Amino acid sequence: MIAAGARYFAIVFAIAFVFGTIRTLWLAPAIGATAAVLVELPLILIVSAVAARWIVRSSRLTRGGALGAGAVAFALLMAAEAGLAVFAFGISLSAWAASLVAMPGVIGLGGQLGFALMPWLWSALAHRRAGA
Repeated sequence: MIAAGARYFAIVFAIAFVFGTIRTLWLAPAIGATAAVLVELPLILIVSAVAARWIVRSSRLTRGGALGAGAVAFALLMAAEAGLAVFAFGISLSAWAASLVAMPGVIGLGGQLGFALMPWLWSALAHRRAGA
């Protein structure tokens, strides 16, 4: 479960980092920060869904294991986001945390929670199909 969560995080974070760079450097200046997040979010959720499906299948996670893998991935994501905010962008930890409850951060946080739940959703779907 821990290794599956770490793999899931690594896959999605690598792709989301590219998307985030594009959003920050080119998209947000052109259409605004909130609109840019709204454009990026569905793409990242699609990536999350594909990665979660693969992780659940390849690791043969139970529903509980998938929920745990999502929690591990979410914890790693929050640590990586906080680390980038502090060390790469010079933002204080408290300012970063405050940004999560203001627009567009709250939209991103919702997406991050969706990312965290995606392995469990795929596992529940797989178990439902197997029982049908």
